[in-house]
Amino acid sequence: MEIRKRLMDKFKFASVTQVEVERAINRVTVTIYSVKPGMIIGRGGKGLEEVKKSIQGLITVGSKEPKQKGKKEKEARVELRIEPVKKPYLSAYYVGQTIAEKLTRNFSHRSVVHSSMTRVMDAGAKGVKIQLSGRIGGNEISRREKYFQGTVPTSTIREDVDFAIYPALTKSGYVGVKVWVCRKEEQ
Repeated sequence: MEIRKRLMDKFKFASVTQVEVERAINRVTVTIYSVKPGMIIGRGGKGLEEVKKSIQGLITVGSKEPKQKGKKEKEARVELRIEPVKKPYLSAYYVGQTIAEKLTRNFSHRSVVHSSMTRVMDAGAKGVKIQLSGRIGGNEISRREKYFQGTVPTSTIREDVDFAIYPALTKSGYVGVKVWVCRKEEQ
């Protein structure tokens, strides 16, 4: 959880949508899914080495076993993979992040939501549902607004529905952004 949280915060500018951490006995494989992978890698792969060092530091600090005298501590080998996201608008986290960024820059909430929903549907989704809650548009009283396009069956287990929550800190306070994206099944 700590590795995932740190990487998501650190690479917010590269639009990281997902971080997967796989643990083996002496190896940790971290896969970062990003819309802009080149921003993480950097020139000549300098960014990758920096990320590996920070993850290595988290793993050694996070170990709860006390050091024993005479025993040399085995360090877990960190493998890092950065995967590009081919269709970013099918990722609910990315959609929520873009909406939240525009809300903090004082864009009109209706136009932002409707343009995002159009992009999601153009990317090939079955449906999208977006909910904003809080002091939307800087109003005195907080409210909740829901927007739908297509179908989003939230109670069907077989459907591939991606869900994300992303907070937007505006001048008047937080506005919560919830996004549901129903993806089409790949044949």
